[in-house]
Amino acid sequence: MVKPVLLLLVSNIFMTFAWYGHLKDLKAAPLWIAIVVSWAIAFFEYCFQVPANRLGVAYFSLPQLKVLQEIITMLVFAGFSVAYMKVPLTRNYFFAAMLLAGAAYLIFSEKPR
Repeated sequence: MVKPVLLLLVSNIFMTFAWYGHLKDLKAAPLWIAIVVSWAIAFFEYCFQVPANRLGVAYFSLPQLKVLQEIITMLVFAGFSVAYMKVPLTRNYFFAAMLLAGAAYLIFSEKPR
């Protein structure tokens, strides 16, 4: 059960850099370069994300797997925002985290069929 979570974590790190890293690092580069670099990074995202979902479906329902991925995405994005992009955390991050915790509670409290 830990392996899919770790793979999703790594996948989300790549995804976050693919989606947002160019806003800092390639700001002056032509758009096509940002697209190519982002796609190259996204390739590695998929190399972790697809196995994570393949393994994860043995432990989690599909909705649980999706909510888990969203929680990991929010955690990775918050860390990326603060550490890499130098965007301060606001109370809205906290509120969003509380909503995700509520979603996790709801989806993981459901009994499997």
